[in-house]
Amino acid sequence: MKAGPTQKTRIVIGLLLGVAIGALCRWAGIPSPAPPVLAGALLVVAMTLGYIATDRWVAKREARHRDLCGGPDGSLKQGR
Repeated sequence: MKAGPTQKTRIVIGLLLGVAIGALCRWAGIPSPAPPVLAGALLVVAMTLGYIATDRWVAKREARHRDLCGGPDGSLKQGR
């Protein structure tokens, strides 16, 4: 899956915003909203990547129990 120009721009803006918030927190002397050690930061990255990967995997899988699911009002399909 390729990232388009809009997605790349969002990634760059997000990274710049993160660096700016970190610098502002350091300059102002307030606690940073991010983990202060590399292991904590890597944990956040790992959790994010795991969340994204699982979301993509689950979205591609076919629902096995679709016939048991109710509609918007929660009622089952006719015949059940």
